[in-house]
Amino acid sequence: MADPAFLRRATAGVTVELRAQPRARRTALELGDNATLKATVTAPAEDGRANAAIIALLAAAWRLPKSAFEVTRGATGRDKVVSVSGDPAVLAERIAAWTTEPGGKKR
Repeated sequence: MADPAFLRRATAGVTVELRAQPRARRTALELGDNATLKATVTAPAEDGRANAAIIALLAAAWRLPKSAFEVTRGATGRDKVVSVSGDPAVLAERIAAWTTEPGGKKR
């Protein structure tokens, strides 16, 4: 299975590029057009609350501990890069499997 377009393998894990939408009506993680990742959260973009909500959303969707996630770029913007620590092969396989789960790509 090929890696999703939004995922890059690194030496100590993977990085994920996503587009954030704070103050949304609902919380969801979606695979958009061109295989881009979109995270919508109800939390406001104040005091890092939206970033914390995005990390919680990713952790729940991919069944990983929140401590494995860190926003490495775009902490105050909508376009973000999140690093996920762990074995790159295992992480890439788990995330790629999420993109093909039945019931659509919304979580």
